[in-house]
Amino acid sequence: MSLDRASLIPALKNVAVRLRIDSLKSTSEAGSGHPTSCCSAADLMSVIFFAEMRYDPKDPRNAESDRSVLSKGHAAPILYSVWAEAGAFDRADLLKLRRIDSDLEGHPTPRLPFVDVATGSLGQGVCAAIGSALNARRIKSDYRTYVLLGDGESAEGSVWEAADVAALNGLDNLCAITDVNALGQSRPTMWQHDMEAIARRWRAFGWHAIVIDGHDLDAILDACAEARRTKGQPTMILARTIKGKGVASVEGKEGWHGKAFKKGEELDNALAELERQFVPAPPGVNLSLQIPKPPSRPRAVEVARPVAAPVYKLGDEIATREAYGFALARLGEADPRVVALDADVKNSTFSDKFEKAFPDRFYENFIAEQVMIGAAMGLAARGAIPFPSTFACFLSRAADFIRMAAISNVGIKMAGSHAGVSIGEDGPSQMALEDLAMCRAQPNITVLYPSDAVSAERLVALAAYHAGPVYIRTSRPKTPVIYRNDEPFVVGGSKVLRQSGADAVTIVGAGVTVFEALKAYDELKASGTSVRVIDLYSLQPIDRDGLIAAGRATGGRFLTVEDHYAAGGIGDAVAEAVADAGFTVERLAVREIPRSGKPDELLDRYGISANHIVSAVRGLLASAHAHR
Repeated sequence: MSLDRASLIPALKNVAVRLRIDSLKSTSEAGSGHPTSCCSAADLMSVIFFAEMRYDPKDPRNAESDRSVLSKGHAAPILYSVWAEAGAFDRADLLKLRRIDSDLEGHPTPRLPFVDVATGSLGQGVCAAIGSALNARRIKSDYRTYVLLGDGESAEGSVWEAADVAALNGLDNLCAITDVNALGQSRPTMWQHDMEAIARRWRAFGWHAIVIDGHDLDAILDACAEARRTKGQPTMILARTIKGKGVASVEGKEGWHGKAFKKGEELDNALAELERQFVPAPPGVNLSLQIPKPPSRPRAVEVARPVAAPVYKLGDEIATREAYGFALARLGEADPRVVALDADVKNSTFSDKFEKAFPDRFYENFIAEQVMIGAAMGLAARGAIPFPSTFACFLSRAADFIRMAAISNVGIKMAGSHAGVSIGEDGPSQMALEDLAMCRAQPNITVLYPSDAVSAERLVALAAYHAGPVYIRTSRPKTPVIYRNDEPFVVGGSKVLRQSGADAVTIVGAGVTVFEALKAYDELKASGTSVRVIDLYSLQPIDRDGLIAAGRATGGRFLTVEDHYAAGGIGDAVAEAVADAGFTVERLAVREIPRSGKPDELLDRYGISANHIVSAVRGLLASAHAHR
């Protein structure tokens, strides 16, 4: 910033006043929102955006721009006010806040070009900011990432997962600011204004913590400068603020969280009070015109080469989780944008194959699934293609992050291994039996479920370049290779593995149950019954046309079999796809909490083995004959 402090401070003061005024006006027009949470952060946002960050308001996605993440997403009105102040859009549009025809939503989403990830589910923005900072290292850029948290938000465990991971990685290009206004939604926050108690916690996690008065512009400027000078560790600026700052009637008062000022006297009085706070500033100073632009520097375009083909032999026994590791390493060789994240299970998910080949693009999060998914979101938003992997059951710990990844529509490619009762002796706490439902519940998450090594490799490559979030479910048991290395796969497809003109039932499986279905096919064929067997490797989107064609060819008789609970998995996906064609679906699934045992024992005990498939087919045919 070329202005000296004597000129800069009054200009920043007036920006902060305008941000407060805009936040009050927009929330009052909407009739809802969080104006007092915006008021506490106004001075911080003024400095960050108009004296600290390098960015281009007309090109907010510039690869070299400093990044800003509003982790306390309920303060969205001040974020929008900042970008309007910077000239990104017309200030009059702020009055469209929360309207259905406006992208200025109640909490930020990437429908707006200056928002990288959706925030508002507290404790997530700081995790995404880690991914943004890691990406700067990946592309060897000196852009910095700034993230604003709330003190109430800081009770979230994911914040402290983020604290650990950022410190472990020495992310000195990450500057976090906590707006310590001491008031949550329903009562004062945990540590209120005990700033040293909060600072001790961040220092214990390995951060450089700076305590300041969050309404002292000089102090904020000095803290930002100190953060830039700090090397080898991330910085946390702990800013003591007053909720509702600038409007005396609500300053530091409970009962005003999420409450807009009423139009009329209440709003008019608050605005008049704020307008009296403008101070004389040097004539002609317009901070929005002096925002430092990001540097333009030549960089090699990251170009993907063709991914090497699988190299398996038909009949080879290999687990899809292991094939996932091979595929990830091949993909990393082909595309420098591909990165991998893991949660201390890399030798079981086989992501360690990627780490050995590309250690600089592998990020270990240890046993912290929330920050792993959050960081993947930040990486994806900045141009990386991240593959976070862990046991499928532990992804449920990050279910809210997965939900927000769907809202953000960022291209994270999640892999969950060790799914279902087929994992065996580890028991029910380790058996993901709800993961398909969790991911299918989000309408834009693609769900893929390979059965053998070739399909696993092909689907990993498809996932990398498919738009939006993807979930890949892999299995623990070794399964035989049934596809040739050149077999084509498409998102939204399926494979008919067995068929004839005399097929009486369509059996649909995926993953390990494909092989139970093939065993059942052999037994039924030996007794004179022909069935069709489909590998439904893409659950979402689903091959509706292929399924309906199979149903018409087999008298409308469907049997699904899945290593998953009955709700939300293969059976529900197929039933939904064929319902409007008039077909119903018989479903075999795990219908009780399982126990430890050998995989084959468990598949049989919980009703999804070849024996149960044979019985179900015979039952369907007996019922059909009885109704003739």
